[in-house]
Amino acid sequence: MTSSDHPAPRSQSGRAPGPVPDPRDGWHPDVLGEGWEALTLPLGPDVQGDGVATLVRRVRTSDDARGASPAAGPRRRAVLYVHGYVDYFHQPHLGDFWAGLGYDFYALDLRAHGRSILPHQLPNFCTDLAVHAEELDLAAHMLREDGYDVVIGHGHSTGGLLLALWADARRDRAQGPVVDALVLNSPWLELNRGWFDRHVTTRVVDVLGVAAPHVVVGQIDRSYGEHLHRSTGGAWDYDLAWKPLEGFGARAGWLRAIRRAHRRVHRGLAIDVPVLVCTSDATGPADRWHDALDRTDSVLSVDDIVRWAPNLGPDVTLAQVPGGIHDLALSALPARTAYFEAVSRWLAERLPVAGGAAHA
Repeated sequence: MTSSDHPAPRSQSGRAPGPVPDPRDGWHPDVLGEGWEALTLPLGPDVQGDGVATLVRRVRTSDDARGASPAAGPRRRAVLYVHGYVDYFHQPHLGDFWAGLGYDFYALDLRAHGRSILPHQLPNFCTDLAVHAEELDLAAHMLREDGYDVVIGHGHSTGGLLLALWADARRDRAQGPVVDALVLNSPWLELNRGWFDRHVTTRVVDVLGVAAPHVVVGQIDRSYGEHLHRSTGGAWDYDLAWKPLEGFGARAGWLRAIRRAHRRVHRGLAIDVPVLVCTSDATGPADRWHDALDRTDSVLSVDDIVRWAPNLGPDVTLAQVPGGIHDLALSALPARTAYFEAVSRWLAERLPVAGGAAHA
């Protein structure tokens, strides 16, 4: 996850994860409203200057499953969710799902994304994905210090790519894995374009991303966002300032970082914990409105995800969800239920509540 693909234990900024912020000093009500809190995490400078990340947590209620077996003794469990590109955490029902499985739910708005966008920053911009290792290290360290025995990394799209690279780079640690398993929701493992863009345009971006990193080289299509958002007839509500329908413009420096990350996956990772990769069962056009937006992945190619998922490590399970969309957690019913059931079954098999090693 550094420019050499394997970061040192410290983050790209050169700072170690500690000291851990005292939660009593900074947790405050989150924009999601009652039952949600947020904590701002100061970070070291990157190419845009000083930055922050934001850790969001669901407040446990008396009705939540505890996720512990009396025979095995209490084993505290948490999940750390990482959003995708042109995205932030805005899905409270996802937290409710994990709480029902006995996991405390945390989500991370990465630097320059969502809650973490600062006035001097270009939203969603970086020139090396390794910069995000700092906030991932810090969040994971906080959860372990808070006593969680089991931590699941849960990533969507670009967040899935990022978590995979981070878990691979942090493998074989003397103190144990940074997470005990990964659950990836439509991870971005390849550019959803034809041969010319995957090869020729990528070579151009390799040069342009260094010489003129801020140049806009692409734009996402509005159709997927229009399908999702309530203002355009969709089922979901979120802040269009943080997740605009047309995105923020893909810049050369960022796309260069993404393509370098894709090449790393294609060469093969060796993630040393179990990985579940979930995706739709069908791909739809990513460049226009079409009638199957409600039942296909119309952002990424399902074939690409299926092809490259085995490259993540030696223990990868693939689950395809009939009728799922790109963010499977935002799929219509019954696809959303099928996605959650697939995750539940896999967790019950690979990380059972009673007995067994935390990362069996």
